[in-house]
Amino acid sequence: MIKDIKLLKTEVLSDNWYTLRKITFQFTKKNGEVITQEREAYDRGNGATILLYNLEQKTVILTRQFRLPTYTNGNESGMMIEACAGLLDEDNAEDCIRRETEEETGYLVKDVKKVFEAYMSPGSVTEILHFFIAAYSKDMKVSEGGGVDHEEENIEVLEIPFEEALSMIGTGEIKDAKTIMLLQYIRLQNML
Repeated sequence: MIKDIKLLKTEVLSDNWYTLRKITFQFTKKNGEVITQEREAYDRGNGATILLYNLEQKTVILTRQFRLPTYTNGNESGMMIEACAGLLDEDNAEDCIRRETEEETGYLVKDVKKVFEAYMSPGSVTEILHFFIAAYSKDMKVSEGGGVDHEEENIEVLEIPFEEALSMIGTGEIKDAKTIMLLQYIRLQNML
């Protein structure tokens, strides 16, 4: 539909926690008309997420933690139930998700499987999220998890029956998109 995209100007509006840029660009429409537009893009880096599942117990491991943006947008407690996740930083996606899994959940997983990747909010955020799943068992638990102290994550680790986790989507107890996508993936694959 559009072609000949040219980035004309990039301004950094904020470079605090992540980077917010205002980008002026030009493109040619199908009818030949050249259009110039400005958009803002938030760059927080790419990330990875994982759903741990136990075939025998038919359970999943999720986390609960405070998320300020949800609190400012109507979530009274600010607490969110989510699949374990983190930013790649300098790691590849698989190394990142292994590290995050151990830090957040306390499980040292052996085999992780990448199932897909997705842009989570392509209209405003540059992030690509890499989605993983991994089987877990009690003997893989090496710590209490909860996140790393210096990041003040204060993460609660939850072990939830899979069917209950699915029903929590309908009740609104789980509103996190990445978690919903992973739970639905497990269901669509008839894994639990």
